[in-house]
Amino acid sequence: MKEKTSIKTFRDLLVWQKSMVFVTEVYKISNDFPKEEVFGLTSQIRRCAVSIPSNISEGYGRQSLGDFIRFLNIGIASLFELQTQLEISLNLEYISNESFTKLYEQSREIERMLYKSHKKVKRKTMNISLCL
Repeated sequence: MKEKTSIKTFRDLLVWQKSMVFVTEVYKISNDFPKEEVFGLTSQIRRCAVSIPSNISEGYGRQSLGDFIRFLNIGIASLFELQTQLEISLNLEYISNESFTKLYEQSREIERMLYKSHKKVKRKTMNISLCL
């Protein structure tokens, strides 16, 4: 039987932890982008990466499950935006196929976790509204 771990803060959420590691990886890889991209693709891809764990934590800190769902949705949207920017980076040969594959697979894992979290929170919301 799987032992349930207690979630006391957003830092205990596995999806937040994985997205924090992902941010670091995105920053490392984007360090090698051309200098002329500093205010373009480099900045954009980093903002998207930072947005994912930031929205998870902000949503977790909100007072309603509905708000948490909304912020999870924003995190998912940022992740999709970042996946597109990874494709652009690959097409422009700013990153290697190997780096792209590694980051894209990480992003897909986070995507699955975000959708699972979204579904779980939505189910809780529905159960609460049924009790009212």
